[in-house]
Order: sequence, then C-alpha cells, then structure tokens
Amino acid sequence: MKLETLLLEKRSNIVTHWLDLIFETYPPDAQRFFKSRADRFDNPVGRTITEETEKLFDQLLRGDEAGLENISPALENIIRIRATQDFTPSQAIGFIFLLKRSIREVLKKEMDHKDILEDRLRFESRIDDLALTAFDIYMKYREKLYEIKADQAKKQVSGLLRQKGLICEVPEWRPIS
Repeated sequence: MKLETLLLEKRSNIVTHWLDLIFETYPPDAQRFFKSRADRFDNPVGRTITEETEKLFDQLLRGDEAGLENISPALENIIRIRATQDFTPSQAIGFIFLLKRSIREVLKKEMDHKDILEDRLRFESRIDDLALTAFDIYMKYREKLYEIKADQAKKQVSGLLRQKGLICEVPEWRPIS
C-alpha cells in the first residue's frame, strides 16, 4: 500500500489530530476557546488556523510540482498569526513538525510496513521544506513588526522632545532667487 493512499484515507483523522496538537501549543484557556468556537468572526484565529491547516495538508499531499509557491498563502496566514503571538521562533514554526507526529500516531500500525518507508521519507522531506519556508516567512513578519515598533518609538521620542521644547522643526530651506 502506498503512503499517499493511507494519508487520503485517514485525512480527516490526521488533520484533526494535527489541529489538536497545534492548539495544545497555546495556553489552556486559548485552547478551549479555539476548539469551541467555529464562527469566523467570533474566533478568527482558531478559524484561520483550522482552514489553513487543512489546505496545507492537502497541498503537501498533492506534492505540488510548482513548489512551495502554492503553499505559501496558507502558510503565510498561519505564520502571520503566530509571528505576532508570544512564541519563540522555534515554537512559532514548530507546528509544522507536529504533522509528522500526527501521521505517525494516526498511522501507527501502517507505518511499520517496509513498502511505505520511501514514500514516508519523501513526504517528511516535504514537511521539512515547508518548515524552512515557514521560517523565512516568520522572519519577514518579525522584521516588519520590529520596524513598526521602531517607528512608533521614534515618533514618541520626537513628540516628547518637541513637547518639552528640546527640538523644533527646521523650516524647509529654499535658495533665495
């Protein structure tokens, strides 16, 4: 039996288990909230993670020949959320590796077959590639957050200095004609 067939047959169980593992990376109150509220407006974070995780799994399963470009939008939506939360970089992208754990636990009996070992290694390699892409995306969003914070700090300091009369605006220089 091929791994792809097993992953398709057990898709729902694998994705549900993966989502449970992802939500376990959050504090207990957040976990309960994400799992109990399906409404997009009431629970945008939980809903986004749920929808995009399903897309990620399906795209990984298809093994899009175009590469990770097709996966990036779903991955970006999750990483954008996790980059703004109180996670270390490894925690923010670690959810991707939880897919390997989910597959191993759901397909525990089937994983021992020698004939799916090569397929499993190939699929896990795709997961590893996805994690590398996730790290690049994470860094892009973290850099953007730091830029925003630095700009806010500059504006606050400038405003305080202006308020205290320690600096003033220099009029625009124009040559005398």
